[in-house]
Amino acid sequence: MKALITGASSGIGAAMAVELSNRGYDLILVARRKTRLESLKKSLHTNVQIIPFDLGSTFNCAKLFDQVKTQDIDIVINNAGFGLAGDFTETSLDKELDMIDLNVKAVHTLTKLFLKKFKEENKGYILNVASSAAFQPGPLMATYYSTKGYVYSLTMALYEELRKEKSKVYVGCLCPGPVDTEFNKVAKVEFKMSSLSSEYVASYAIRKMFQRKLVIIPGWKMKCGYYLSKFSPLKLKLKFIYRVQKSKLG
Repeated sequence: MKALITGASSGIGAAMAVELSNRGYDLILVARRKTRLESLKKSLHTNVQIIPFDLGSTFNCAKLFDQVKTQDIDIVINNAGFGLAGDFTETSLDKELDMIDLNVKAVHTLTKLFLKKFKEENKGYILNVASSAAFQPGPLMATYYSTKGYVYSLTMALYEELRKEKSKVYVGCLCPGPVDTEFNKVAKVEFKMSSLSSEYVASYAIRKMFQRKLVIIPGWKMKCGYYLSKFSPLKLKLKFIYRVQKSKLG
């Protein structure tokens, strides 16, 4: 049994590595920070291959797939990503384009490449990590919310294609709310509501993945928010989200 995890050097990705290693899975861990991966590897109980790649490059995504495609991989978790907050006209265009490359193009590329392989084998799990941000537009984090909306929409579409084909391949989408990771520091935001631990989110997500849950939302608060948002007028939601994001920015 083997799993590949991107963005594995910290946060949810690292916690998923621990969870899957404890379940007996050998691992392929991918992230930019080699020293972090090496440190994580020492704490795991199964065989671990580390690949220090920047997946913001589509070329590196293809290179990663070519490097591991002959291995018997059972699970792919597309977790790599980052956020950025601020008024759309004031945030860095370069950082936003980097975000689109990592949050969208890398997920799209790896999902397509591994899904072709898994369909031929008629087995395998692909878990795409989005966010509760995927469910609505996000003023003051417009690009980040949009990237996660893409991941969510792509995953839903692929689920239906696979269902119609009666394929045994699983695709699902993890949509957590605030999680206690490095995300806040990178995005330069501060959540006012309590955050879940990355360990809890990872454990919950892996358990629900094996239960073949399509949309995985850890925590009862975010579940309630998800269902309530379905009945809220769009303009009211936008006003509420703007106020929430403004409070994060201080």
